[in-house]
Amino acid sequence: MRVRRVVAAVLAAVCAGVLVGVPQASADAERGNAAERGNAVQRGLDVLVREDGFPAALAAVREPNGRTRHHTASSVGRVPQNGQVRFGSNTKTFTAVVVLQLVGEGRLGLDDQVDRHLPGIGLDGRGITVRDLLQQTSGLGDYDQALLGDLFGTLHRYFEPRELVDAGLAEPSETERGQWGYANTNYVLAGLLAQKVTGRPIGEEITKRVIEKLGLRDTYWPAVGEQRVRGTHPRGYLALKRGDAWQDVSEMDTSAAWSAGALVGTPTDLNRFMTGLLGGELLAPEQLAQMRTTVDAPGFDLTGQARYGLGLATLALSCGGEAWTHGGLTPGYAVYNAVTTRGKAATVAVTGLPRDLEDVRHMESALDAALCA
Repeated sequence: MRVRRVVAAVLAAVCAGVLVGVPQASADAERGNAAERGNAVQRGLDVLVREDGFPAALAAVREPNGRTRHHTASSVGRVPQNGQVRFGSNTKTFTAVVVLQLVGEGRLGLDDQVDRHLPGIGLDGRGITVRDLLQQTSGLGDYDQALLGDLFGTLHRYFEPRELVDAGLAEPSETERGQWGYANTNYVLAGLLAQKVTGRPIGEEITKRVIEKLGLRDTYWPAVGEQRVRGTHPRGYLALKRGDAWQDVSEMDTSAAWSAGALVGTPTDLNRFMTGLLGGELLAPEQLAQMRTTVDAPGFDLTGQARYGLGLATLALSCGGEAWTHGGLTPGYAVYNAVTTRGKAATVAVTGLPRDLEDVRHMESALDAALCA
């Protein structure tokens, strides 16, 4: 979830890049290089803590064979390996999966106009389709500035989804329909759409269709009013600019994110989700192909090469090629993740939001190290 435009590229990004096509090493070389790869990941986390001043960082790197390595760094005491963090906009990918499953079931069409299913929502005559929502090409404004300008003052406030949508519809947009423009409003509408079609809460649908199907034991949709993280977790902090003291925001109401960013889970679960999704465990081939059909997404990351599909983005890493990613920002946590076409996945999380472009560069570099080194 984009929570504040500290720097436009920072809050449009929410994520970092990706990889394919690295030549396969021999078994002996693979064993010989394992320690150095681990060191590269650890160095990336150390930069985030020691140079950027994030209170803590953690990473999980999953090899194609399922073997996972964990790394942590901290200036605030022990950090739990694979601790629960708020996923932020990674939730959008889960929401997109539910909507695409409904498409596969014939209950929705990607080219259906949204107001056909949500009459009276305020989209009358705009021609916005289901695809526009998932692809971020609706031309709608983002509600975050209108409702969350006083970030610390709204951390514990409950928002109704319709309140978020109304604020987004009233907010001026920098793009027109058909142009890519990141807006949380799109994915709140997608959540409402899934609820209308199924007759069940979007959190219940995500749980049944994704979390339980993949066996994500430490990922959950928070209950209404639930503000604490349930499991073992690093504390989350927030500072709006360099020089500000980090303030503990571990407890917060996630209703301002809803189907655009409410999920909580672990780096290991997020890696499992991404590998399962791209491995065809959640979507039929036709819907997965639609999800991976992309448009230019200027400003999504610092490389300038990002493309956005239906809740997925593709980005380039230093070792060349592409992988699939999304990433998320929410008060207290930034979570960058990606999975390669060979099935290697990595998630890097810090207990704070990026405050400037340097923070974003180091987050992207840490993920790059995890997938490329």
